[in-house]
Amino acid sequence: MATSPSRFSRRGELTSSPGRDLPPFEDESEGLLGEGTLPGEEDEGDGEELIGDAMERDYRAIPELDRYEVEGLDLDEELSELSPGARAAAEDAMRRRDREQGGRLRRGLLYDSEDEDEERPARRRRLAERAAEGTGVDDEEMIESIENLEDMKGHSVREWVVMAAPRLEIYHRFKNFLRTHVDENGHNVFKEKISDMCKENKESLVVNYEDLAAREHVLAYFLPEAPTEMLKIFDEAAKEVVLAMYPKYDRIAQEIHVRICNLPLVEELRSLRQLHLNQLIRTSGVVTCCTGVLPQLGMVKYNCNKCNFILGPFFQSQNQEVKPGSCPECQSFGPFDINMELVEPGREARLLPSLVVIITALFLQELTGIYNNNYDGSLNMANGFPVFATVIMANHIARRDNKVAVAELTDEDIKAIVALSKDERIGERVFASVGPSIYGHEDIKRGLALALFGGEPKNPGGKHKVRGDLNVLLCGDPGTAKSQFLKYVEKVASRAVFTTGQGASAVGLTAYVQRHPVTREWTLEAGALVLADRGVCLIDEFDKMNDADRTSIHEAMEQQSISISKAGIVTSLQARCTIIAAANPIGGRYDPSLTFSENVDLTEPIVSRFDILCVVRDTVDPVQDEMLARFVVGSHIKHHPSNKEGGMAGLEEVVLPNTTDVPPIPQELLRKYIMYSKERVRPKLNQMDQDKVARIYSDLRKESMATGSIPITVRHIESMIRMAEAHARMHLRDYVVEDDVNMAIRVMLESFIDTQKFSVMRSMRKTFARYLAFRKDNNELLLFILKQLVSEQVAYQRNRYGAQQDTIEIPEKDLVDKARQISIHNLSAFYDSEAFRSNKFSHDMKKKLILQQF
Repeated sequence: MATSPSRFSRRGELTSSPGRDLPPFEDESEGLLGEGTLPGEEDEGDGEELIGDAMERDYRAIPELDRYEVEGLDLDEELSELSPGARAAAEDAMRRRDREQGGRLRRGLLYDSEDEDEERPARRRRLAERAAEGTGVDDEEMIESIENLEDMKGHSVREWVVMAAPRLEIYHRFKNFLRTHVDENGHNVFKEKISDMCKENKESLVVNYEDLAAREHVLAYFLPEAPTEMLKIFDEAAKEVVLAMYPKYDRIAQEIHVRICNLPLVEELRSLRQLHLNQLIRTSGVVTCCTGVLPQLGMVKYNCNKCNFILGPFFQSQNQEVKPGSCPECQSFGPFDINMELVEPGREARLLPSLVVIITALFLQELTGIYNNNYDGSLNMANGFPVFATVIMANHIARRDNKVAVAELTDEDIKAIVALSKDERIGERVFASVGPSIYGHEDIKRGLALALFGGEPKNPGGKHKVRGDLNVLLCGDPGTAKSQFLKYVEKVASRAVFTTGQGASAVGLTAYVQRHPVTREWTLEAGALVLADRGVCLIDEFDKMNDADRTSIHEAMEQQSISISKAGIVTSLQARCTIIAAANPIGGRYDPSLTFSENVDLTEPIVSRFDILCVVRDTVDPVQDEMLARFVVGSHIKHHPSNKEGGMAGLEEVVLPNTTDVPPIPQELLRKYIMYSKERVRPKLNQMDQDKVARIYSDLRKESMATGSIPITVRHIESMIRMAEAHARMHLRDYVVEDDVNMAIRVMLESFIDTQKFSVMRSMRKTFARYLAFRKDNNELLLFILKQLVSEQVAYQRNRYGAQQDTIEIPEKDLVDKARQISIHNLSAFYDSEAFRSNKFSHDMKKKLILQQF
């Protein structure tokens, strides 16, 4: 059966030509190669003449066909060039339209087409882009890329991303992300980052993981699972984008490295397990030591010890060491030595890629990298079982300090901080917010709050440093929440190191020398005080330390440095930290009939280095003891784990009694407030009342000599200045004003008077009453006086009758006389206050008595 020959139409489709008879070959002896017909072959006749008049007819002008279809074209408007953001939005809109119209088989799969040979729009667009850029089409472009990266066809992520088609798709998606990603203001993010990187001649491009996950969620899913492979693709794509902007930048940086920041999950170093191997992780820690820059082999040759044949070169990778198996010359299996003569400096050895930030020892660092393991044969021979050393190949390092933390504060945080600073009672609110789970101890909370804010360090001419950090010593009876205060400061401070005197040694607090396990060189390891640089060092059980160990911190407490001269290493380490210590008195309990020096086994040099001394006494007071018990029980009920599961249903709300009337500050806001004030506020001393400080110092020094208590030295003048600066910083003030000086004098006097004998304490309170009453509420002062009168009456009854009555009667006249001495003449507000009623006081107006029921 004869079939009609075919021809190619104008549209490139294969169509038939019916009714057309083709003449046979005129000379059958001429075949395809100029020869006759082979035996067994039949003559099928002449085919269509493709060259000549027939071909010319196919390309003749046909006006009705030689035009574009009008549908879908906007011929009236002139199109302007789209911005990167508008272009990305238009592409997203087109993709959504294709999905709604059923243009794809399913999400992410190939486009459907009536013609199987039709190219996909994404591929045609990329080829057109490359043609417009004049870069041509590489052989790799001939690999058909895919859209459905999610369908891994049973492969693992690491296997899938190294295949040709997925790799090419990842490459183009990430390149498009770098070119088109814009921020909320429409600015091209990476165009600016690449420009800044090239200006500084760097080779690291930081990519925010959150931005990548928002735009390319598939790439963000693959990246933590196969980081080594994905980062290699990202580096190649980033290099192409950089060279498109700066064609000659490869003369400065041979490679461009993509650094991933803000990975959502932060792992603890101790929680890393086998499931984290070969994955991208984010962790944090303190750099304890730094080694020198070590080279890494890129290519190496070996010498055969038996025949001196040179093996290699072998190209080394970052993850695996390549060694020869056998000598091709003598067939021996070694040993082989590295050919050192062929290794020229700067050629075969290369350094690891530089990171974004410089690693600084002893500072908190956040590290993003690949958690790998390597096999070490020497370790296995020594231990007799398989041992794998784990290492994190760093990709991105960020320093975590107050400056970085403040820079990350949002606009809402800063507005809340500024609004809080304008509160008239901000100082009292901060004091009340320190240790909210601890009842009472207002003087300790005041001292710790000032220590958290701290003063301003000085270094005139870079020759004489004066510290700005405040040192606090808590000393008193056991069971008075001293350790609880230290634990609270550890949580609220931006950087804190906690240690105990019983388990701390001199080298553990300062620094010690040991051999590095890798380089076998002598290295310095930081102690607690050095690790707490720019932070707080908390020392519990301070009295349990040896005298030699305590002596080692003298320099750190005043000069805030630690001088080392060990194993040929002579250097000085920074220890710019606040020291808060807690100690128990001799014999376990504080004796008020003795001075502070007689109660505590501490030398005068170390006591004088503490700016604030807080003496805690466990006194018996039936009313206060009952309130304390109610507070503790209420706190346990409120914070019981069952409350989170609805266990409080049916119970009345537990209200913890507050010792002050000011509302506390939420702890998270307080933490941000402290960080912001320490970083942004630098209070000056131009407006400080110098004469008042001089008079107080003179009076305190005279009282110190007369009473034989703790010695008052010039350090106490500096302590008052630091406390005044801390109080000004607490209010976000640029200058130290009179209120700050008065508060510093009050705290200094309370610290000094509390260390006196009980007999001396009462007379000194009268002498400095006007300073001690600063910023105290009248009700607080009157309550203090009334408690003193009750204490005297209780002591009288016990001495006279041998017992204490259930009700104590205080003549109102005695309280009125005491109140007039401090210029308080109206007591009606005090009788109606919550402080008066909560302490079980009542006022009998007829009998002119004040009663307290026990």
